[in-house]
Amino acid sequence: MKKQFFLALGAGLAMSSSAFADDAADFYRDKKVTLYVGYSAGGGYDVYARQLARHMGHYIPGKPTIVVQNMPGAGSVRLTNWLYNVAPKDGTAFGTVARGVAFEPLFEVKGAQYDAVKFNWLGSMNDEVSVCVAWDKPDGVKTFEDALTKELVVGGTGGAADTDQFPRVLNGVFGTKFRVVAGYPGGNDINMALERGEVAGRCGWSWSSVISTRADWLKDKKVNVLVQLSLAKHEDLPNVPLVIDLAKNDADRAALKLVFARQVMGRPFVAPPGIPENRVAALRKAFMETQKDKQFLEESAKQKLEITPVDGAKVQAIVKEAYETPKDIVVRVGKLLAEDKKK
Repeated sequence: MKKQFFLALGAGLAMSSSAFADDAADFYRDKKVTLYVGYSAGGGYDVYARQLARHMGHYIPGKPTIVVQNMPGAGSVRLTNWLYNVAPKDGTAFGTVARGVAFEPLFEVKGAQYDAVKFNWLGSMNDEVSVCVAWDKPDGVKTFEDALTKELVVGGTGGAADTDQFPRVLNGVFGTKFRVVAGYPGGNDINMALERGEVAGRCGWSWSSVISTRADWLKDKKVNVLVQLSLAKHEDLPNVPLVIDLAKNDADRAALKLVFARQVMGRPFVAPPGIPENRVAALRKAFMETQKDKQFLEESAKQKLEITPVDGAKVQAIVKEAYETPKDIVVRVGKLLAEDKKK
C-alpha cells in the first residue's frame, strides 16, 4: 500500500508540474513580453539586457517575443517604482535595475516606493566587481591614496546607483574626496562626459562593463583603476586594492560588507510582485537556461560580456538577508549616505 501511495503521489506531483508548465505555455503563447532597462541605451545594463532578450524567449513556455524598452531615471529608481506600482503583474513585464535599488528602502531613502523583499527576483547575469577609475592626467588622481588628498569629480546617474552611492561610502569611511556630479541618464553618458573633460572619473563602474564597452581605455592607459569594490578581488586585477582589505577596524568592515554584498547580484533582473507562481517559476527557469545556451555564450564572449549567473532564489535570499542586518550597522551606512548628500 505504501509503495502504491508514493507512486501515486509522485505521479500526482509530475502531473501538477506538467500542468503548471502547460498553463504558463498557454498564457505566453503569442504574447509580447517587455524587458525594461532602468538606464539609457548603450551602457552595461542595456547591453546585457539586449543580449538576454535575444535568447530568453526560446526558453519561456509558449516562446513569447521579448522586446526591450529603456526607462531611465534616478539611477533606475524610476523603473523600480514603476515595476512595483504600475507594471502589469501577469508576467509580461520585467526589468533590469541597479543592484543598489534593492537596498534603498532599507536606508529609508526618499523616492523608493516599493518593498524590495516582495519583488520576484529572477536572477543575475553575473556576480560583479566594480571599480573606481580616474582619467589619466599629469597632475590627476592615479591611486586610491591620491583620492585621500585630491578631489576627484565623478559622474553619477542617480541616488540609488552605484555611481552615486559607492563614492559616498568611500568618503564617509576613508575620507576620500570624491565629488559626485549626478544626473547622467546612464553609464555611457558618463563615459562621454569623461572624454569631454566634464568629469574626471567614474566610481562604481562594473568591471564587466569596463571590459565590454571601454577596453580600449585600458589598453591605451587613458584611465587609472584605483580600487576594487566587492567582497573579493577580480582575477583580472590582482594588484588593485580591494576595498574590504583597506578597512581599519571591524565597524568599518561591517559597514562595507553591507554595502558591497550587493555585488553578488551584479546584473539583477526583477519582476513585479503578485505574478502567479507558475509564471515566476517559468521566468526564473528560462533565465538560467539562457545562461547555458551555446549560441548565447558564444555571442556574449564576442561582446566581452562576463556571464557568471546567479539564480533567482539566491538573489531573493541576498535581499531578504540584507533586511535582517543589525540596526546599528544599517543606521551607520544610512548616515554616511545622508551626510554626504548634505555637503
